[in-house]
Amino acid sequence: MTQGAQRRLAAVVSADVVGYSRLMGRSESGTLAALKAHRAELVDPAIAGHGGRTVKTTGDGLLLEFPSVVAAVNCCVAVQDGMAQRNADVADDEAIRFRVGIHLGDVIADDDDIFGDGVNIAARLQAAAEPGSIAVSAIVHDYLDEETARDFVDLGERGLKNIRRPIRIWQRSADTAKTPAEPLALPDKPSIAVLPFENMSGDPEQEYFSDGITEDIITALSKIRWIFVIARNSSFAYKGTSPDIRRIAAELGVRYVLEGSVRKGGTRVRITAQLIDAASGSHVWAERYDRDLGDIFALQDEITATLIAAIEPELAKAERRRAIERPPETLDAWSWFQRGMWHHYRASKEDNAKAQAHLRRAIELDPEFSRALAALAHVHYWDVLFGYVDEPRAVLDEGLSLARRAIAADDREPFAHFALGRIATLLGDLDTAIAELELAIDLSPSFAHAYYGLGNALNFAGHPDRAVAEIDRAIRLNPHDPAIWTFVSGRALSLILMQHYDEALIWALKGVRQANAGWLSYAILAGVQAELGRKQDADQAVADTLRLKPDFSVSFIAETFPFQDPIYRDRFMNAMRKAGFPE
Repeated sequence: MTQGAQRRLAAVVSADVVGYSRLMGRSESGTLAALKAHRAELVDPAIAGHGGRTVKTTGDGLLLEFPSVVAAVNCCVAVQDGMAQRNADVADDEAIRFRVGIHLGDVIADDDDIFGDGVNIAARLQAAAEPGSIAVSAIVHDYLDEETARDFVDLGERGLKNIRRPIRIWQRSADTAKTPAEPLALPDKPSIAVLPFENMSGDPEQEYFSDGITEDIITALSKIRWIFVIARNSSFAYKGTSPDIRRIAAELGVRYVLEGSVRKGGTRVRITAQLIDAASGSHVWAERYDRDLGDIFALQDEITATLIAAIEPELAKAERRRAIERPPETLDAWSWFQRGMWHHYRASKEDNAKAQAHLRRAIELDPEFSRALAALAHVHYWDVLFGYVDEPRAVLDEGLSLARRAIAADDREPFAHFALGRIATLLGDLDTAIAELELAIDLSPSFAHAYYGLGNALNFAGHPDRAVAEIDRAIRLNPHDPAIWTFVSGRALSLILMQHYDEALIWALKGVRQANAGWLSYAILAGVQAELGRKQDADQAVADTLRLKPDFSVSFIAETFPFQDPIYRDRFMNAMRKAGFPE
């Protein structure tokens, strides 16, 4: 080791171009131009977006270093999936494909270069990888979450050149790369997805701030009736990725995409935003705003108004009324609210408790903050629905009071009416639930969760046919919501109530295949399987349900699901009994 060299643990990525010499022999200028475009438009932004560093480049290779194993793998998955899409219409003998190897190990850092076993093993993994694939060592695979790890196949232990011990290799093949989905038809009105604004402050603790800016823009846009706005959670599915605007627009079925960044420093904030026409890839509008933080809400209104005028110039000329949410008086209250919502979206018992504490702090600072009151009511709804509390009725009563306070503070706040509708649903007051959820949709026509909540209430009120239509709208508005399993499984429940069991099975299976599918998805699947006489499959679904919720029982359904019509209640309860759940 030279003076100044240091050892450290790092995630090392080695990548090279498959058949580089052949490609250069075929067309030197064409290969260089294509490789340069791939680097500029996909590879380099992905590396930067995942916190990586390019250590060195060769004509056909890259050596990268990441402080996080997960970030390294996510980056390489994004690149390989992006390359699969870029090569979709390119002849096989002209396509540029990468081999990638990833290892977590000890490296020697000397100036800007790195050396050691970590580098050597990554290089050997890369050489062993198939074209278009990612090969990782066992230690890397151990860090992956269940969904990502599922895409890797165990190739067993292999001896690698100049590596003294065999290395267990896991490989994500080129066939796993996500190919473009069938584009969704564009709505008959201007449509937009707002991507998560990037936190440029260099402080991870400020992530809630940039997320909050994004959410407020989505909320404000959603209140304008003649704009189709993709819901928050589907937009946030692309957080931390290097966006391919045309692909995202095709997947979400929108014409326009808004992206931007937030840089906060001291009492000042800089927000940049650009609106892109996804069909042409051209910039419709771009702007930079430098403001004092005390001016943040006026700034959000200004961005929204300018954006609307850019999408549809005639909208600027028309008489229109925009229902802009009333912001709290202080930034501190807003900040506590955003912190609370960040935890609430994570949906665990622990995060729900943290969300409640942060939202209560926001309400202490601004007792008339309607959205914070409504959000706290919705936290109570989740506490009861998922069995996080011992006295559900007392929690629902407090949630009901909070939702009413939210409406009293601002009766034009859609989330306040949504929260009241959800609480009323669990209390069995379905007339109120339906009315409040319909009002939330009237105030915010792109409010996907309100459509799902309405569908849910209609199921319990004995109108499963109407519920299907409302849930379909929710799925269309929010196709990538992290809790999409609830939408899909809610639709399966509607079909069970209508005794359309064959179609219900399709949706129930789709529900359990979603990421993070909950116990309810498996319970609904068990009921469908039982009704279709598929006992072995029903037994497995029952086991999966009890694995996720060991105390699940038929009586829990009776106590929690407020079916108004005894015919539909008995139909679902009998399906649960037929599946074999404990009474």
